[in-house]
Amino acid sequence: MSVRDFSERTSGAPLIGCRWSRQADQNSRADKPYRWHQHFRGQLLCIQAGLVQIKTEAGTWVLPPYRAGWIPPGAQHSVLFCSTVVGHSVLLHPELCSVLPHQPRVLSLNPVLEALVMRSTTWSREHLTNEDQHIMAVMLDEIRTAAPEKLYLPMPKDPRLVRIAEGLLSEPNHAKTVEQWAAFGALSARSLRRLMQAETGLSFAQWRNQAQLNHALGLLAQGRSVSDVAFALGFATPSNFIAMFKRLMGVPPARYFAVENVYIDKR
Repeated sequence: MSVRDFSERTSGAPLIGCRWSRQADQNSRADKPYRWHQHFRGQLLCIQAGLVQIKTEAGTWVLPPYRAGWIPPGAQHSVLFCSTVVGHSVLLHPELCSVLPHQPRVLSLNPVLEALVMRSTTWSREHLTNEDQHIMAVMLDEIRTAAPEKLYLPMPKDPRLVRIAEGLLSEPNHAKTVEQWAAFGALSARSLRRLMQAETGLSFAQWRNQAQLNHALGLLAQGRSVSDVAFALGFATPSNFIAMFKRLMGVPPARYFAVENVYIDKR
């Protein structure tokens, strides 16, 4: 059975662990229609290699290696595999999910949680032993208390802001000023700044940088050089892009996917 089959199981073990791999989608997010779907079980996606982009009704987030993505039961979402991806999934019966976050998010994947997830892939998918259930309780606590990562891009609701946001997502390299983007959405620059902050919790500049960061992670996961990514996003020089990336992620882009930096933000 595939991970999707297990994610729809109403019976069997309350927690089902799976190891999986998936080839990159041939089309980019801009070329691929959103294939909205939902699962009966809550799903924790743990990525070991590659990068996944997930769109939810509230916004978009990216899932790079050594992070975990949490999707609650019944949450509408669409998935794009930006590169060949290898990882593990933990599928939780809805009864277990009441203590977990009610909204999708990217979580820090600490060594304890990663080890527990990998161990769960060896369990029976029909029932859990007493030992398994004790470990499952620890795993739920680790998911519940895991720190959220800043890889989420909240989407505004105002139709004028939606038009601007979608324009930015489709043209991350566009050099329009805030005044030009405001005119594109048929509102003033002052209203754009005020509404974007009110609806997303981010300033217009922060939202734009986060959109560029998410796009950059997808390109870097495909093996593009830092220089290529910088120019693809419209930065005048690679150093400007590196400074933005390091400010948001804590490490420069060339080091972000390095194994030795997996837990850099947790020390």
